[in-house]
Amino acid sequence: MVPPAALAILGSLLLITVLIVAAVRWSGLEIRHPDAPTVQVFPLRFLDLPDGTIDVRDGHTDQRLTVVEGEAGFLRGALRVLSHDRMRRNLGNQAPFELHQRQDGRLTLIDPQTGMRLDLESFGPQHAGSFARLIHKERP
Repeated sequence: MVPPAALAILGSLLLITVLIVAAVRWSGLEIRHPDAPTVQVFPLRFLDLPDGTIDVRDGHTDQRLTVVEGEAGFLRGALRVLSHDRMRRNLGNQAPFELHQRQDGRLTLIDPQTGMRLDLESFGPQHAGSFARLIHKERP
């Protein structure tokens, strides 16, 4: 049996925690750690090809950088999220996405049309690596 006083203390702590979290969220304070400065921005366009591969192109020159073959689940999923947001807003898919390489080595995929961003390191080094491989290929 748990004494009623202990339950009252635990309940009070839980209520205080919820109120503090709510106050911070409603205050509009930025709770993210600030991003490291961007070292380089890579504009990238991604095209689905009929054979199921993804054609990765330089967003400025439209030259092919690489072709992603195979499942590439995380890469496809990340692009699907960003593309779906564009479709929902009736925006075209011609504008390139921006892959930001940060000073601390992190990568951020940003859609400049919608403002949506994916901090790729949040999904683990293997998944961020699927995008890192795109920018470490020989550039035209």
